[in-house]
Amino acid sequence: MTYSVKEIFLTLQGEGVQAGSRAVFLRFSGCNLWTGREQDRAKAVCRFCDTDFVGTNGLNGGKYEADGLADMVAGLWGAGAQDRLVVITGGEPMLQIDAALIDALHERGFRIAVESNGTIAAPSGIDWLCISPKAGSELVQISGDELKLVWPQEGIELDALETLDFDHFLIQPMDCADGEAAVEAAVQLVMDRPHWRLTLQTHKILGLA
Repeated sequence: MTYSVKEIFLTLQGEGVQAGSRAVFLRFSGCNLWTGREQDRAKAVCRFCDTDFVGTNGLNGGKYEADGLADMVAGLWGAGAQDRLVVITGGEPMLQIDAALIDALHERGFRIAVESNGTIAAPSGIDWLCISPKAGSELVQISGDELKLVWPQEGIELDALETLDFDHFLIQPMDCADGEAAVEAAVQLVMDRPHWRLTLQTHKILGLA
């Protein structure tokens, strides 16, 4: 299989339980809930995405086979065999991630974390699975390590989400025009429902890629 990759770079994981961890960030092109084009945003299932996942023109972007992609990830990590972490995201990474890539990354000593919207079942072998549900979509992947809900979202049934098989339940304020109101709403939700805890986009606070 040939993978379409928007960008790959070494950074700190900015969100969720593993925030602050050194990681190679691998962003696939394409998503099943929005084309990525602004003219289509109003009609998309997910209208609040803050990420450019269109094409292969980002840093180290391009078309890769499994071994070549895993070699690129390993090269960006550099020396050191311990605590290797790759975070695979998109767009929607489940459109492309498969056993061949999972095996190639494991062979190079990486722990694999994947961030997905949960509309496509995850293949086996992923070491850390973060699901971020989007209102209006069908949630197929109902178990994992981390459920990260961008807030506020109309049409989300919190009671139903709280019954799912995840180890961590996180609320992340939406990056939007009224960001202060989103933060207040997220904080209030956690105060009202202690099943959840707050997570922030620390990479944006720190000015990291």
